[in-house]
Amino acid sequence: MIELEFSEQIAALRATFDDIRSVIDIDRLRTDIADLNEQAGAPDLWDDSDHAQKVTSQLSHRQSELARIVSIESRLDDLEVLVELANAEGDQESADEATTELASITKVLGDLEVHTLLNGEFDVRPAVITIRSGAGGVDAADFAEMLLRMYLRWAEQHNYPVQVLDVGYAEEAGIKSATIQVDAPYAFGTLSVEAGTHRLVRMSPFNSAGKRQTSFAAVEVVPLIEQTESIEVPENDIRVDVFRSSGPGGQSVNTTDSAVRITHLPTGTVVSCQNEKSQIQNRAAAMRVLQSRLLLLQREQEAATKKELAGVITASWGDQMRSYVLAPYQMVKDLRTNYEVNNPGQVFDGDLDGFIAAGIRWRKQAPQG
Repeated sequence: MIELEFSEQIAALRATFDDIRSVIDIDRLRTDIADLNEQAGAPDLWDDSDHAQKVTSQLSHRQSELARIVSIESRLDDLEVLVELANAEGDQESADEATTELASITKVLGDLEVHTLLNGEFDVRPAVITIRSGAGGVDAADFAEMLLRMYLRWAEQHNYPVQVLDVGYAEEAGIKSATIQVDAPYAFGTLSVEAGTHRLVRMSPFNSAGKRQTSFAAVEVVPLIEQTESIEVPENDIRVDVFRSSGPGGQSVNTTDSAVRITHLPTGTVVSCQNEKSQIQNRAAAMRVLQSRLLLLQREQEAATKKELAGVITASWGDQMRSYVLAPYQMVKDLRTNYEVNNPGQVFDGDLDGFIAAGIRWRKQAPQG
């Protein structure tokens, strides 16, 4: 006799689903889709390819979001029928299917619930990630390259377009720094929880004595500003240097001085771009990243001022936000959320969703100054 007792779990899922629906606002979503469909149908849409790509990307994202909501509601209805069938007929196959579907819907709703927490001012934007090697010498440079690959693999697994804007290679191995752009809706809101200091503990492959080595890398995440927005950057506030882009070991990958480095003199912010063939294109891309960083810096300064006026100054991110331990045991642990896994290789291969979801939930629950 089969007796599935899923009524409480299904009721809880429906309650979560109702909360999500109220946050997402289905009517607004349908209105957005109708408006974007109209824009996408304009005969002159592709006269401006950047605008066209933005419209089609937003339309695809909104349509997927609506389809996911409709699908979950239908799947919850079907699950209840499946449970009734399994209990009424004692059908083991239906019982197994219901158990699997319950787990699947629970995961999908959990992911969607995390998505609804991304309601910050810039959360919907694409993201610009900069990785810099820190203390630890060649191990730190190698660690920075491992993190670069990790984020590229994560984006690849989600089919998110990525541009590598700049890579500064270290002399012996690894990289000094790298900047990548993830062009996907809510990329900044999703990846912003990755910002902070990452620590690696392992038996160093660069140490002949085979000693355990601790090294560090910093990850910065900023939202990519809209091209229509403007943050004024006076020409006398910047220094522009051009140089020949190069690969590892100093190999030239371009025979002209097309790479561009822009230094914002008042803040010391430095941005490089060398992925485009044209110096003009590299300068434009670098300026956009610089404006994005300055915009976020401005917002952070405003927030800090508000906290100071309120008499509450709290550091929401510690000096080390995540540890990757390869020796003497295997573990990756987020020090803010306490989320951890025992398979570092899988994490370095791009399996970050668990850490990101835990980080987003943590950020929402963290005390606000």
